[in-house]
Formats: sequence, structure tokens, C-alpha cells
Amino acid sequence: MILNKLNIISQNVCKNHLIVNTILETHSYFDIILIQELLWLIICQVPSSVNSEGKNSIGTVHHPNWILFASIPVNKAYSPRVSAYINIHLSSLCFSLRHDIINHPDILLMSFTNNHIQYFIMNVYSDLSHLALKYLKDIEVNINNVLIMTEDFNIRDSLWNPSFLHHSAISDDLSIIADSYNLAISIPTKYYPTRYLNTTGEADSTIDLMFLRNGSSKINQHSIHPDWHLTSDHTPLTIVIPIKDKIISTSKLLIQQKSKVENVFLEEVILSFKNFDTSNITSKKVPEHMVNKLNSIVGQAWNKNAKRSRITKHSKKWWSEECNKALTDYRSTRSLNNWKIFKKVVKDTKRAFFDLKI
Repeated sequence: MILNKLNIISQNVCKNHLIVNTILETHSYFDIILIQELLWLIICQVPSSVNSEGKNSIGTVHHPNWILFASIPVNKAYSPRVSAYINIHLSSLCFSLRHDIINHPDILLMSFTNNHIQYFIMNVYSDLSHLALKYLKDIEVNINNVLIMTEDFNIRDSLWNPSFLHHSAISDDLSIIADSYNLAISIPTKYYPTRYLNTTGEADSTIDLMFLRNGSSKINQHSIHPDWHLTSDHTPLTIVIPIKDKIISTSKLLIQQKSKVENVFLEEVILSFKNFDTSNITSKKVPEHMVNKLNSIVGQAWNKNAKRSRITKHSKKWWSEECNKALTDYRSTRSLNNWKIFKKVVKDTKRAFFDLKI
């Protein structure tokens, strides 16, 4: 099975089983349902070797047409607040939880394989203490092919809420985290608040967000549905994400600018041009032949000196050897200090590159 697009709905259900059941029953045309603040209940007592009365079995809503993905709760007081339901027609795509990459009760990272390519989906509930965001900021993991990071981030900011006039420093952390996964904030097709408050004097707010892949055709194309929120104070978000299944080249021949290899390449080309015989121009066709030969000389020198480089999100014209070294140092140590050094090198390199352009 090769999937061309994913139809996703996401909602904070405010610990309401009925809302989850209703979504599962009435939204079968979606591929994935992402839930925040789900409710975990004691289902029954199971035999225990340490307790004669048995051990509590904790569970949440199941449905025969949906596959539940959620971390295993330790107890009612310490239970995951995010889950996902995958439509059974996608079972062949081998969805799996990725605790080996991100292991936090309020962050659900799933992977699946489509046309031999692995993709990731991230569902986040970040409470008022922003524990989930602090975790993501501290672990500094590199994940390629994240299609979407979404949901309740509990951050009010003028960047995504036109009626809110202030900026939060936590928003900067969120933007840095999203950028590290090559994601960008998506603005809805029509603005509505995503959380409605019944408290007198408190304004409705926008705290449920979507981040999509940079360059995605669906950036700024997700929808907010104020009529669908039922008894929850959060409105659902929906998006249809296209998945490109065409073959894209993942490497290219490259010579780094201002490197020793570049100097060798230029010296070889210049020497070849100096030694090139132009004395035998006897007809109009000779110059054309000479140009083709010079082009061949340049091509041979390029193929001799260039190295094959994997195309990544760092494959930019401003990317330098210093950026490579700083990134290698970070990847080898995974230290926060080396991450900061890497970010400073990137910032300084980009500034120098674009200063020359301007």
C-alpha cells in the first residue's frame, strides 16, 4: 500500500470519554485521530503476586475500527496525556511508538513507512509549566521527515493570535524546537479561537497549533472547527497532508566554497586553460569544438575533486566546513554546550553569506 495523503484531526478532549467515543464513531473518514488530555480509568482488578486484592488495570477508550497508540500508564496519577488512533485501513503501514527517540508521557512520537520511506508524527500536550517543551529543548534529537507536530502548547502569543498583543519567550523555544525538525508554524485558513473560556473577564485564546514541514503546500491550510468541539473547551483542528511518493535524489557532487579542494579545482582548470591550444582556428566550426572541449576539461576537473554529499535540510549555499565541524562535534557528544556552539556558527555563517549578497 502506498499512501498519497493523510487526513488528520486533533483535539484536546478535556478528559471526556464521551467526546473520544463520538469522534471515533462519527469521523471514520479520517486516517489519524490525535487526542490530548485523555482520561484513564481503572477497568478491573487483575491477579497480582504482591497484592492479594489484585492489581488495578488502567485503560482508555478502544474501538474496533481504530488502533490505539499510547504509552502504558503507571497509575491514574501518572498517566500519559496524549494518544493516537489509526484507522485500521492503514495497518499495513506499520505504525509504531518511538520511545527509543522520545520518551515522555505528554509527547507521542509515531513512525510509519510509506513507499520505503519512514515518516514521523508528533502529538504534544504541554501544560502550563511547559514540561513537554522543556523536555524537547533539553534532549536535542535529530529527526528527519517529521510530517506534523501539533496540538495544545498552552502558549498565548501574537504570532498566532491576532487579538493577543504580547510575545512570550516560551514561543521562541517552541520555534527553535520546530525549526530543529524542519517544521514551520501553520496559520489556519480562517481564524477562530481554539479554546473557549466560560470564566467572566477571561478572553478566548489560540493555544492549539500545527507545525508542518517547511515548504509543504499545506502550510497555512489547516482548519479550525468551532462547531465540532462538543463539551470540550478546545476546538478540533484538521489537516490533509500530501505525501510525495516520487523518487527524489538524495545526494549530489559538491565542492565546499573557500576550501582547499576548491583551490585545487580552480588551479587545475586555470592551468588547463593556459595550456589550451587556440592557434589552429581555421573555420567557424573550430571555436564551437574548442568550447565543448573546455567544458569537458572543467567537467573532468569537477568530477575528480568533488565529493558526493547527502542532501539534507542543511544543504544550503551558505553551509560551510565550519558548520559541518560544529555539527559533527555536537553529534559526537550530544552536549548542550556544543549545540549552542553549532547554532552560533550557523548564525554567524548565514550572516556573513547574506551580507555579501546584499
